[in-house]
Amino acid sequence: MEYEFTLKYRLSAEDCDHEQLLERLAESGCDDATIGIGQPGRIALAFRRERRNARNAIFSALKNVKQAIPTARLIEAGPDFVGLTDVAEVTGMTRQNMRKLMLANAMEFPAPIHEGNPSVWHLSDILAWLNDRGGYRVDTHLLDVSKTAKQVNLVKEARDVEPRMTQELERLVA
Repeated sequence: MEYEFTLKYRLSAEDCDHEQLLERLAESGCDDATIGIGQPGRIALAFRRERRNARNAIFSALKNVKQAIPTARLIEAGPDFVGLTDVAEVTGMTRQNMRKLMLANAMEFPAPIHEGNPSVWHLSDILAWLNDRGGYRVDTHLLDVSKTAKQVNLVKEARDVEPRMTQELERLVA
């Protein structure tokens, strides 16, 4: 199966030679990625990777990038963080229909991870909810890759949690 996903990284000062980065990435197995280096100190890799499942595709890409650029720090794996417009686009709905669906099912609709202007959700939460309801066009490959991207992002963020806070917070936010 072919999976499409993006990995975004922050580069260290020693990794500023773009030609050398491109060469190292190709040598490490990232020749199936389109590489964006527009923002200084950042790099984005849009992969189209053939693997047995989404997890293997994303994990192998993470390993290849780590091998090529050991000092790079993962910012985000995607597709994950989305607004309603993004979800509407991948499901073939209009943004207005997506919003109506959210409002009409306010108690069951997945909670955003950031509520504001704009609100942001994990793509996998909404796709899984739509899939469970039935009658909506949900790409199962996109659902799989977005679930894996979400898990990568959650683990990445969890590294910053102070260990003693974990137990106390688990009791308070469950």
